[in-house]
This record gives sequence, C-alpha cells and structure tokens, in this order.
Amino acid sequence: MKKLSSLLILSIFSTLTFAQKTNYNLIVGTYTAPGKSEGIYTYNFDALTAATSIKSIAKNTANPSYVAVSPDNKFIYAVNETGATSTVSAFKYDAKTGELTFLNNVDSHGADPCFITADAKNVIVANYSGGSLAVFARKADGSLTEALQVIKHTGKSIDPKGRQESAHVHMTKFTPDHKYLIVNDLGEDQTYIYNYNPTSKEKILTIKSVLKTNAGTGPRHITFSPNGKFAYLAHEFNGSITAFTYANGTLTKIQEIGTTPKDFTGKVDGADIHVSADGKFLYETNRGDANSISAFSILPAGKLKFIETVSTLGKGPRNFTIDPTGKFLLIGHQYTNNIVIFNRNKTTGKLTDSGKRIDVGAPVCLVFN
Repeated sequence: MKKLSSLLILSIFSTLTFAQKTNYNLIVGTYTAPGKSEGIYTYNFDALTAATSIKSIAKNTANPSYVAVSPDNKFIYAVNETGATSTVSAFKYDAKTGELTFLNNVDSHGADPCFITADAKNVIVANYSGGSLAVFARKADGSLTEALQVIKHTGKSIDPKGRQESAHVHMTKFTPDHKYLIVNDLGEDQTYIYNYNPTSKEKILTIKSVLKTNAGTGPRHITFSPNGKFAYLAHEFNGSITAFTYANGTLTKIQEIGTTPKDFTGKVDGADIHVSADGKFLYETNRGDANSISAFSILPAGKLKFIETVSTLGKGPRNFTIDPTGKFLLIGHQYTNNIVIFNRNKTTGKLTDSGKRIDVGAPVCLVFN
C-alpha cells in the first residue's frame, strides 16, 4: 500500500512539474546594421499569455543573423554576416539567466553565411555569397576550431535577375536520422545530400546524391515532418513548395504546390517553412510584395492540402517559429523591426492576430529552448 501511495504521489508531482513549464527562452538573431539592433536577444516567453520580457542582449557581435543552440543547451553558435569578413561565433549559454558569454570566432570561409546548424560534434554553416559550406569542430569548452572542411559549389542557373549567376548555399540541415546533411543551393537550383561522418579525420561530408529542382525557382529552406517520413522544400523565387517522401537519405518528390494566388504578379521572395510538432500542419512565409503566411494540412501520405493565406502584419517576414506548446506562432519581420505573435488553432491550423508584438531591430532568426 505504501509503495502504491508513493507511486501515486510521484505521478502527481511529475504531472504538476510538467504542467508548470510555461516559461521558455526565445533567442533572436538579428542584423545589427543599420543600427536598430544591438546583437543577439534572449527573451522570456510566457506560453500561457504570450507575454515577453527581455532577459539579456549579447552585444558587440556584428550581424548575428542566424543562430543555433547546441544539443546540450550549453552553447549558442551564430554567423556574423559581414560580407568578405564574415565569421562564425561561439558563446557559452546560461539558459536560466539567458546570458551569452563570448568564447571565440573563426573565419566562415565564405561571404555572408546565412544559416547554421550544430550537433554534439560539429557546427556547419551555409555561406550564401561565397557559395560554400564549412564544417567546424566543437571543442570541449564550446569554442570552435578553424574549419575542418570547406566545400565550394560552382554551378549556376537561369534566373534572369542575376541571382543565379553563381552558387548560393542557403541552408545546411541534418536529416531526421542524422546520417545525412541536406544542403540547398539557391544559385544552382539544386539540393545536395551529403553523407555525414562526424568523427572522420579527413572528409566529414561526402556527396551521396544531388537533386535538381525546377529551374529558376531557387531552393531555400527545407523542413521535415516529426516522424521523419516527409520533407517540404520552399523555393524563394516563386514561393512554391515541393513535398517529398524521405527514407535512407533519399528524397522522392510527391507534390508541387503554390503559396500565392494565381493572379498574383508581385515579388514573392519565399522565406521560411516549418511543420507543427504534432505533424498535422505546415506553414510557409513569403516576403517581397506578398508578406504572407500560408497554412496547409498534411495528409496521411504526406501531400499538402491548402487551408489559408493571411497577412503576416509586417514587412519582410524572414523567419518564424511555433512555440513549444503549439499555441502561438511568431513571425520576425526584418524591415518593420518587430515580431508579430499569432494565436494558432491547434485543431484547424488557422492563425489569428494575438495583438502582441516584440519590438526588436531586424529580427532574422527565432529559436525557442
């Protein structure tokens, strides 16, 4: 009887402890030029009310546009997007206080890094203007080594506005099984799949296959369903989404779907794409003249069914994220210098304005932890 009572008390305590988790850190990467931002911001986010308050600002780091948190939650890595002088920075991270302590920075080995990912061993960046990707090892203290491997893409494609005259690596993302690295090259209209060998002394990344996307569309960001069976690729130039099945390092196309009305003639500039944690809904943002976010339901076989397109209520929706509870969706606007918080209906997937905003200069990357 005593054992049963103890188990019951432990169960109730565990439930209460889980239920009490309502506050999360929201980390925001920004552009510090032309001067409205001071660096990397950490906010407290109340998941009950969507209220936010500033916890810390990591200053004196130039254009920390994209950030990644290490799996052990002890370090943060950021690109410093400053043209030919671009670097990658490492910070010690105190999740309780939100404080970031600078450790070191290293040459990014390519101009204008625009994406970064980290695992227990390495940090990998995508250099947009440089058309390259670079792999850095993580030292025991969280700092970075010089680049262990740099891969330069050299192709081009057909965009008439000159955005595809050379390679533009836009994203480096691990597959759900962590055996491969997906690399989208907007300039080449190609998605690369690299074998990932994290402890290799010579080549951490080796080519497995290359997927040619539709010419002139500019593959930008890719996301996977939580079960790892499906992937969705957003194209920058026309905002289209390509749906794939995924298995053993192979992407198999199953659908192509648009995100703008058929009569839309303005600039699209597709930006970001994410799947909700329950795997039921997908969202994609467009910038340019659209400034919109589209919602889709994910059907059992992985194809998408359109739900709605709504205004993001700002200009330049570069990045967005869904909070850990799934109740809110936050969109960072690069040009109106704010983050707009939407209520998210977890049953229908639809979005409505919560009325809440975070004023911050040129937000580019939003990460909860």
